[in-house]
Amino acid sequence: IIELEKARQWKGLELIPSENFTSLSVMQAVGSVMTNKYSEGYPGARYYGGNEYIDMAETLCQKRALEAFRLDPAKWGVNVQPLSGSPSNFQVYTALLKPHDRIMALDLPHGGHLSHGYQTDTKKISAVSIFFETMPYRLNESTGYIDYDQMEKSATLFRPKLIVAGASAYARLYDYARIRKVCDKQNAIMLADMAHISGLVAAGVVPSPFDYADVVTTTTHKSLRGPRGAMIFFRKGLKEVTKQGQEVFYDYEDKINQAVFPGLQGGPHNHTITGLAVALKQATTPEYKAYQEQVLSNCSKFADTLVKHGYELVSGGTENHLVLVNLKNKGIDGSRVEKVLEAVHIAANKNTVPGDISAMVPGGIRMGTPALTSRGFIEEDFAKVAYFFDAAVQLALKYFNIRAR
Repeated sequence: IIELEKARQWKGLELIPSENFTSLSVMQAVGSVMTNKYSEGYPGARYYGGNEYIDMAETLCQKRALEAFRLDPAKWGVNVQPLSGSPSNFQVYTALLKPHDRIMALDLPHGGHLSHGYQTDTKKISAVSIFFETMPYRLNESTGYIDYDQMEKSATLFRPKLIVAGASAYARLYDYARIRKVCDKQNAIMLADMAHISGLVAAGVVPSPFDYADVVTTTTHKSLRGPRGAMIFFRKGLKEVTKQGQEVFYDYEDKINQAVFPGLQGGPHNHTITGLAVALKQATTPEYKAYQEQVLSNCSKFADTLVKHGYELVSGGTENHLVLVNLKNKGIDGSRVEKVLEAVHIAANKNTVPGDISAMVPGGIRMGTPALTSRGFIEEDFAKVAYFFDAAVQLALKYFNIRAR
């Protein structure tokens, strides 16, 4: 089965924007003896013996995480034990909020993520919406950009305790400064979920959420190109000095660490943390910055070529690593196009676009450039990929129209 999957990855075109090809050295670390050790707790405070080298690996990973994102260790801390992105978000909620506190986040059909508390009119889809009250903000459907004015109005009425700045299918840059202002007006915590763009942030090719957010979460396997895991960054140290001269300090560190372990996890995955330490070292190199610049350049070319082929993109283009194609004007849904793409060894994923009511039969396709850029693709290659995509859509239209008759 492993060899079959290896062959699938080798001979296919990987366009799913949340996937990538990690390095051999990362895979060697993940497949090392570090997987054999239990280490509940944190460096210097474990519940098992024999963790002196595990402590060294985790401490090194934390150090490299702060270095990769150019953070002052006196002002920022990081927990590298979360097992994945969705659990890391839930760990932040449980650490900093009380049950039934209010969360605002980008609506799932408008590009958000399940772990931000998605629910429908009749059903709580994400468990986050069971334990917390959630309310979405949305795109301006005429532009495809986040409607920050409406977000601010909704926040004034809803009074959230936490606002999430992050997405899984939004091709534009977040206005972190604007969201910070909304949070300040509501005395709300600002959580930036940079899971999709963390590699771009590390390379300094897109704006950093660290300038504005209180807490930042990320997965480690998407654009960051590490093993499958997650990190939680949090502010620490002096927060403010009151008018009375009293110093107020951030209290996130202990709460978040407690929520990760023992709150929601037991032993961390030491092989993943070790592999992440390797990936974070790579993220500080000039070659990595050049790679992320190529990711952006490739995506811009990909988007432009798709538009030339007559495709409508949500927001009209891209400023990051992904494009979201609205197929409604083509008369076909994303689910059918995904199946045809898979048949010709192109991996993409169906995705909701504004106005959709079904996640299983949505009107869009989400595609990205990180994985194929890791395989050496440049702009001209993505012009060809856009041609292949168009050919697959035409094939899908022909096939399903014949079946309909």
